[in-house]
Amino acid sequence: MTILRKIDVADMEDIAIGGAVLGTGGGGDPYVGKLMAQQAIRQYGPVSLMDVSELDDDALVVPVCMMGAPTVMTEKLPQGDELMNAFRALEKVMGRKIDAVLCGEAGGVNSTTPFVVAAASGLPLIDGDGMGRAFPELQMVTFTLSGVSATPMVLCDDKGNSLVLDTVSNAWTERLARAATIEMGGSALLAFYPMSGKVAKEAVVRGTLSLCAKVGETLRSARAAHADPVAALADLLGAQILFHGRIMDIERRTEGGFARGKATVSGVEEYRDQTLRLDFQNEFLIAEKDGTVLATTPDLITLVEADSGDPVTTDSLKYGQRLITLAWPCNPLWRTPEGIKLVGPRYFKYDRDYVPLGK
Repeated sequence: MTILRKIDVADMEDIAIGGAVLGTGGGGDPYVGKLMAQQAIRQYGPVSLMDVSELDDDALVVPVCMMGAPTVMTEKLPQGDELMNAFRALEKVMGRKIDAVLCGEAGGVNSTTPFVVAAASGLPLIDGDGMGRAFPELQMVTFTLSGVSATPMVLCDDKGNSLVLDTVSNAWTERLARAATIEMGGSALLAFYPMSGKVAKEAVVRGTLSLCAKVGETLRSARAAHADPVAALADLLGAQILFHGRIMDIERRTEGGFARGKATVSGVEEYRDQTLRLDFQNEFLIAEKDGTVLATTPDLITLVEADSGDPVTTDSLKYGQRLITLAWPCNPLWRTPEGIKLVGPRYFKYDRDYVPLGK
């Protein structure tokens, strides 16, 4: 087995920031996930990052993540052992040892929590995920597009409760797991989508964690060189700058296990006298300027601080923040008819078709 690199405590700084950028406003607080991962690495040692092509076809691969509204995750911190409880419980259900850990989504906390399990178990972590970004619902992964079942799945909470699900579809997994997560206090830790190495090679969005690290490194290097970090980030990602302005109004509510709402941004400098509206369900889904849609899901929309380039999550939006809105194309798998049906604007009840960014 060839290891791409060893991930140590210091590396998690860049990975957490990068995960929050790719997380498009969702995925939970990157600071919380970073601390959890760093503590696990200090206790158990560095994590081996592995390319999915190195897996044996008959290997068992399992993604892990947190589920719930980001606003709840910020206030209801995990105890630390829930992820391993879910991971080991799924091993018992499967009746065999798991061979590698996988990242469910590239979100703030969810791009770092897999490092907790990889460190504690001593297993390699696959350099990839199931989205290339973050989406709000469990079935919204490339694993679904490849026909992988989300179950058997194990959910654990901070009280010691655990629940095993075996469902008829991934959409039903989302419905039942969301209901359980609400009863568990609004957030839960889970292990799901068990798959073979052969399937993982087809289903995984590759290179996600390396990209997270590169994003964090790019921002850090630009600031150290007194260069423009936002310009450096946009260049790395091939992103468009959609808007520059200050947050003037935020509507945010926790509903049905999601953080839903919209943010209104008033333009500054070349965007003066213009207004941007951002709709979100955990993640930013639509960016609309003065009635004209600029970008929609599944393309990535993210907000960064104008001076530092640091990402801003939907739960940390505050009145008066000066932010730049970036957007860039999603993974090609999401631009297929099946992908659009799963994560396009109409799924989220917006009366508009998906138009690829820049067209």
